[in-house]
Amino acid sequence: MAKTRTILTIACVCLSGTVFAQDAFEKVKKILATTKDVVVIDGTEKISPIDTRGGTPEPGDWLIEHQLSDPDNLNPFTSRSRGAQAIVDKVCQSLLEPIGEPPYTKKGMAAKDYPTISEDKLSYTFELRENVTFSDGTPLTVADVVFSLKAIMNPEVLAPNMRSYFEDVVAVTTEGDYQVTFKLGKPYFKNDITVGMYLNIIPKHFYDPDDFMGPVPIESLIDGSWKDGPHADRVKQFGEHFNSGYNRKIMGSGGFILADPETDIVTQQKVVLTRSPNYWGKGIDLPKGPGYVDKHVYKTINNMDAAFIELTNGNLDVHRLQALEFKEKSWEPEFLNKYLKGIRFGSGYIFIGWNNDHKIFGDSKVRRAMSHLLNRREMIDNLLFGLGEPVDGPINPFRPEYNKNLKVYEYDPDLALDLLDEAGWTDSDDDGILDKEIDGERTKFEMEFLVNSGNQLRKDIALVFQNEAQDIGIECRVTELDWGVFLERVTKQKNFDAITLGWSGGGGVAFPPDAYTVWHSSQIEGGGFNFIGFRNVEVDGILERYREEFDQDKRAEMYQRFQQILNEDQPYTFLWNQRGATAYSRRFRDANWYPTGVEPNSWWVEKADRLYP
Repeated sequence: MAKTRTILTIACVCLSGTVFAQDAFEKVKKILATTKDVVVIDGTEKISPIDTRGGTPEPGDWLIEHQLSDPDNLNPFTSRSRGAQAIVDKVCQSLLEPIGEPPYTKKGMAAKDYPTISEDKLSYTFELRENVTFSDGTPLTVADVVFSLKAIMNPEVLAPNMRSYFEDVVAVTTEGDYQVTFKLGKPYFKNDITVGMYLNIIPKHFYDPDDFMGPVPIESLIDGSWKDGPHADRVKQFGEHFNSGYNRKIMGSGGFILADPETDIVTQQKVVLTRSPNYWGKGIDLPKGPGYVDKHVYKTINNMDAAFIELTNGNLDVHRLQALEFKEKSWEPEFLNKYLKGIRFGSGYIFIGWNNDHKIFGDSKVRRAMSHLLNRREMIDNLLFGLGEPVDGPINPFRPEYNKNLKVYEYDPDLALDLLDEAGWTDSDDDGILDKEIDGERTKFEMEFLVNSGNQLRKDIALVFQNEAQDIGIECRVTELDWGVFLERVTKQKNFDAITLGWSGGGGVAFPPDAYTVWHSSQIEGGGFNFIGFRNVEVDGILERYREEFDQDKRAEMYQRFQQILNEDQPYTFLWNQRGATAYSRRFRDANWYPTGVEPNSWWVEKADRLYP
């Protein structure tokens, strides 16, 4: 694959005068070089990330946002796709919600305020707001909180990743309708976040109309005794009902609802959320706004080029620009008159994952060799046009836990060949393909690199690797799969050699990381996030001890070693933290950007600027 792209120069008139697209991009690139903070660009000028136009928010208009693929389902606990999570976050609520700027204080959402924490840090008591209702008007009480945790902890529910967050909960007690206490078996420094923010509260009457879970003690779900108890059938029946019955319907206490699943979910086209007419939070000072647009439309376009065309035609209000689009195609005067751009480093990283259980990639020397085959800086320049920074581990580089002394795997094909030779890979038959005897059989170094269709950047990464691998005698074929098929092969079947994906979230800059669900060996089976099969006894121990340490400096010291082990073992080839540019319509007010990103729930449109009735 060619390692450079032809630069298409587009003449345009920016707000400050006539410049070429290349000149506009270079000007903005210089602005970005001066800071790693969030930057908002108007034309080619940096403006405040906080909207200063003022005004009183009023309901009305629609917000149409691009999504690359349909949500896998709308079940708040079993869905796994980013598109599904965006919808769940609009419909469902948790006890706490953080504010978007330092010190990222966690404030009460369904709860009145931050919990009361026992001295031994094993009990967290929340007082619920007494005016919270679900979208059908039913009051939200502690019964719904307890039920939500029961649903997650039910082992028949297809939510292994969610369960891992709550595995230390040993009991839940209530007092009256509005006080709930979570009791933990051991201290965990993020328990306030886990029980306060990761637990979406769902209505018991909607998700369990037959009351399957009512008499089931939550303790029996936690310790596994339900299997031999009187409620085993109930647990199984609920699991079957919950797993299959809520793929296309959802209810919560949030500001938006799925009004009519028959018309508001159209496969390969859209999911439409409607502002809840009965939202309990109107007029209340909450950390997350009530939402002002009448409809939030997630428009499915599984080709990024087609999505950009829809954006330029004015049929999208929000769209994450590809690097090439940002550099060369987003400077036309018509485009600039419609859209502003918010630019920030993401909260995660892009990586190539090697199947650590594969007969070839089970050898760490091979994985280290693979990392030396990629010129990450050149890839950032050519694929992202400089909008990224290389990373060498899984911790956000802006966090104090990040290890700044990790070995950098520089581009070095000769060293890669030396490592492969040490691992026994040679071209014994002079056919141009490396081979090695494995389990008594001569095995050629032939591999498949899976990517999900519709994501050109991930395909480009795979093609760059394919080109480099071919040069040293590795036969690599790149296979594109639809997202659902891709997830099935990777996370459930573990039927892959190499993949490229990205992790987002993880606390970002706002909260300390916890890498347990991605790197602990317990998360390999059952659809867990450690689908590459990484196993290391020392890492398991670090991840377990880290969770019980409340001293940030000591936690940071633990993670220095954790990152060092990953760095030496290279279960992933860590690529970069990408700086993304999001185009969004100028007509929306209070589109405020914070270090954690932007929250469209606060967006509103003046009557004179509205496009939709």
